[in-house]
Amino acid sequence: MLEPRRLTESFSAAPQIAVEDVAAIKAAGFGFIVNNRPDGEAADQPSGAEIEEAALAAGLGYCAIPVDHSGFSVEQVAALSALMVSPRPVLAYCRSGTRSTMLWALASASRGEDPDTLIDQALAAGYDVRALRPAMEQLRGEG
Repeated sequence: MLEPRRLTESFSAAPQIAVEDVAAIKAAGFGFIVNNRPDGEAADQPSGAEIEEAALAAGLGYCAIPVDHSGFSVEQVAALSALMVSPRPVLAYCRSGTRSTMLWALASASRGEDPDTLIDQALAAGYDVRALRPAMEQLRGEG
């Protein structure tokens, strides 16, 4: 059962989604899916292409910004930051939702958001991004 965790009114994170979840994602009011999980991480995960096909067929936007365990790049932060101006609510997913939340926090900080506020929003959704504070401050221009 898909249970997205709301970080803001227009951005939520979720664990791995399935093709069958796309209709519920659309019904929940999301207009855009961001895939932060690299293909092949687990044998039982659907491919990004399968999720993309289902999203586009449902009239949803789709973008892949895969994040592996080596960390986050400036390009990944910039890519998500650019998508955050979408007028349609965004659902980002990865294995557990943690990488999606971390990337959201970094992208939001790069857009000038306050790191303390971002940390509080993530904690309220069940994700801990406190370790990213120095990077968020640097991206915000405080470091």
